[in-house]
Amino acid sequence: MKPIRTIVALAALFFSLPGIGQVWKQHHSFEGKFSILAPDTMLTRTDTIKTPLGNLAQHITFYQDKQPEGENKVYMVTWFDYPEGVMHHDSTELVQALFDETVEAAAFSVAGNVRWSTDISYGLYPGRMWRVDYKDGRGVIKTKALFVRNRYYAIQVVTRKERALNYDADKFIDSFRLMTQGR
Repeated sequence: MKPIRTIVALAALFFSLPGIGQVWKQHHSFEGKFSILAPDTMLTRTDTIKTPLGNLAQHITFYQDKQPEGENKVYMVTWFDYPEGVMHHDSTELVQALFDETVEAAAFSVAGNVRWSTDISYGLYPGRMWRVDYKDGRGVIKTKALFVRNRYYAIQVVTRKERALNYDADKFIDSFRLMTQGR
């Protein structure tokens, strides 16, 4: 009987670890042409943002954890399309300038500080990852941004500083997949 107790105890330990044993849901955005794993059902809304290029439809897909002791408070994917011919992922200098401005604007919008920022890629597509600390260092926003053809994606997790390094945040960000490479 002892081996069975050991197995049951190990299984209980395994399923009690944060993010382990939790069944995440695959979210597919056919309009956004991506899929991602999330702890629960994600909601979607569309806002209009005013830019010098005119109004752009900003699509926001998110899950907000209502549990006070949850690992992360918000899991979110935001995307929008630039008008054809204005921006493209192979416009290297323009895309890098866009990422630079976006990182600074992200920090400014929450009165935070950029903790780190690094260039990445997703296949042929350029990207940037960064972390912003805000609320006097008590809050953290991790972002992975990609520029695919003329579409900008931002995959984000909002958490508390003491939980800045956690399995669920990485699982969410790393699970982002484009459904098709072409558009």
